[in-house]
Amino acid sequence: MRSVEGWKETSLGDQLELIRNGYSGEQVAHFTDFPVSRIETISEGTISFDKVGYVDSIPEAYLLRPGDILFSNINSIKHIGKVAQVDQGMRLFHGMNLLVLRPLEQVDKKFLFYKLVNAKPWFEKMAAQAINQASINQTTVRQLLLELPRRKLEQAKIAGVLSTVDRAIEQTEALIAKQERIKTGLMQDLFTRGIDEHGNIRSEETHQFKDSPLGGIPVEWEVTTLGTAVGRNKGSVQTGPFGSQLHAEDYRETGVPIITVEHLSQNRILHRNLPLVGEEDYRRLVKYTLCEGDLVFSRVGAIDRCSYVSKDENGWLFSGRCFRVRSGQEINSRYLSYQLNHDKARNWILNNSVGTTMACLNTSILSMTPVLLPQQKEQAQVARLLDFISDAIQYELLRKAKLNSLKTGLMQDLLTGKIRVTSLLDNMEVTNR
Repeated sequence: MRSVEGWKETSLGDQLELIRNGYSGEQVAHFTDFPVSRIETISEGTISFDKVGYVDSIPEAYLLRPGDILFSNINSIKHIGKVAQVDQGMRLFHGMNLLVLRPLEQVDKKFLFYKLVNAKPWFEKMAAQAINQASINQTTVRQLLLELPRRKLEQAKIAGVLSTVDRAIEQTEALIAKQERIKTGLMQDLFTRGIDEHGNIRSEETHQFKDSPLGGIPVEWEVTTLGTAVGRNKGSVQTGPFGSQLHAEDYRETGVPIITVEHLSQNRILHRNLPLVGEEDYRRLVKYTLCEGDLVFSRVGAIDRCSYVSKDENGWLFSGRCFRVRSGQEINSRYLSYQLNHDKARNWILNNSVGTTMACLNTSILSMTPVLLPQQKEQAQVARLLDFISDAIQYELLRKAKLNSLKTGLMQDLLTGKIRVTSLLDNMEVTNR
């Protein structure tokens, strides 16, 4: 390890008051006053009370204290070394298949937690692996070498910086979850009641409705199939070329991107690890190019994915594992994209798929998918509303990604002493004089 002024090298075991296994008593199927931790309780890196177990009674010695760290020591290799920390106000007992690590008072508990988060690759490397399971014993866990500031105050300041970023990430996640709930409710209203001529959601008290294969809808709406709707508007449903035609396995430095199933998400195309084709192949496959407003469907596997082709993806290609849906001029393609990503349309597609080991679609099934068509003006209104909330969600998702990137960089710099917080501490000491 690199020597950092004012820091010391130590072992994890020397920083712990306690390390032990949890209570192994029988858990019960009903709620009690004694919640106990389980492996899945810390699967997301935090303590989830939705994933705890219960026992009828348990010795008080197993009650976890604020600052205790739960450690995954028996699990699949990707979960080995995961940690979660007990916060103030949590009442939880230590259950089986997790270790508890209780830091000494001389070390900042949150700082040690972040050091263990950073050490997960080491725990994975040191774990003993068997079929579908890995484990790491207490002796090995204790041997983890750590470098940490001698002053507890410096440890606390580092932990405080990282905790601030964590809180920002949590707040962003909460906002995304709230916006997703709003979007789900809005889609339910818009694809069952729509928007009237005054810009309001229709109600059964003031408007007439009728039954359809996708449930009750306004009487003004047309119910048809995707194939009929796009066909009469000079659109099309087309399968992409085979991979051998595309040379999709070639990753070039330059060329035209190919969209495959892996790049499809709901309404958006993911720009990551895109295979490229050269200019000669592109000229040969020009009939498989995409235009802004096209929709791309997954043909195999996750067949309920439908992505909208934006201006940035104009001229790209799509692979043989995908369909291209070109809606034609009389249909708002943004509206159609949102409707085909709505639960009712997705469920219809999933329920009518073929294949035994892997779900598959063919042109006939996709063409028979029921679609609801209001007048074009209403289609555009629905699309604008959903674009607004979708853009807000995407903004927060990008913000969360930046915060996660910031946290990764800060952990690398602050937890290794590459960047020091001593200037902050010096300012605090001057202020307190």
